[in-house]
Amino acid sequence: MRHEALPLDGGDSIVADAGVRVHASGRLHLGFLDPAGTLGRRYGSLGLMVDGWSTVVVLRRAAVDRDSAADAAGRAELPRARGHLELLRRATGFDAPLHLHIAEALPAHAGLGSGTQLALAVGHAFCALSASDLTTAELARITNRGLRSGVGIAGFDHGGLLLDGGPGPDGAAAPLLARIALPASWRVLVALDPRVRGLSGPAEKAALAALPPLPREAAAEICHEVLMRILPGAATAKFAPFAAGITRVQQLLAMHFAPAQQGRAYASAGVGRMIEWIGAHTVAGIGQSSWGPAGFALVPSADVADAAAAAARQAGVVDPAIELRVATPRDRGATLIPLA
Repeated sequence: MRHEALPLDGGDSIVADAGVRVHASGRLHLGFLDPAGTLGRRYGSLGLMVDGWSTVVVLRRAAVDRDSAADAAGRAELPRARGHLELLRRATGFDAPLHLHIAEALPAHAGLGSGTQLALAVGHAFCALSASDLTTAELARITNRGLRSGVGIAGFDHGGLLLDGGPGPDGAAAPLLARIALPASWRVLVALDPRVRGLSGPAEKAALAALPPLPREAAAEICHEVLMRILPGAATAKFAPFAAGITRVQQLLAMHFAPAQQGRAYASAGVGRMIEWIGAHTVAGIGQSSWGPAGFALVPSADVADAAAAAARQAGVVDPAIELRVATPRDRGATLIPLA
């Protein structure tokens, strides 16, 4: 029996009787506006949802609780997903047995937002089976997501290029300030190094605590780049100012976060070498997503993406261990399919 994929856009709740399949895509975190709050409000984030990597969760009613996964990445994520279910059970009182299956999983700690997308996919699947009407923001709060950035939460609902205003002083979810659909022709070269894991958990907290505050002048410049080059460039399909703004924001943040990455702008030296080479030979917006190791080069077309990748390989700057993909910006949120 075929079922239509239903968008999860923060609207009416979706109820399923037997089971549900939720598909969520990856996100690139393009940078914080003011991580130390030197301009008055901490964090604020710019991000982009992309196709090419996915987390797919299947949740069904069962006789007893049980778990399964399709591959090693899914098996590694099962404990985290089961923890989310337990938090949701406590919050709602729903205790019927469930079968949790992870059909696909975003690479963990790679800079693609795997933790938030898993939590929200599990959360919406749980809501569909338990007839709960929790919003995406409420699911994020219950599962302890979005403590610094809200772009993964908004991106789960809507897709697109997203700007949030940072979480409130009271811990309230970061408000969504802007959402723009990038031109359909634009592409993203994404490089992953499977040998490197980005910072997370206690290590991430310790690294952030050890860094000096981002200077007020740098935060102000980042805000100006976002407001006057990146967002207008995206909204008017002017690629050059958009790309230049992305690159400059990433340069400012790389200088700030480098002490937590062995003095480097990129967690993976191989990814950094390749992405920087592409930036020097192509008009592209380049940088690293979150703590990496994912590096990216935003380019104006699929042809430019293919040519840049081929030229980088010919120049010998692509480490054989690095996974390089051409991704499409995703202009829609996660989807849900009720199952018989």
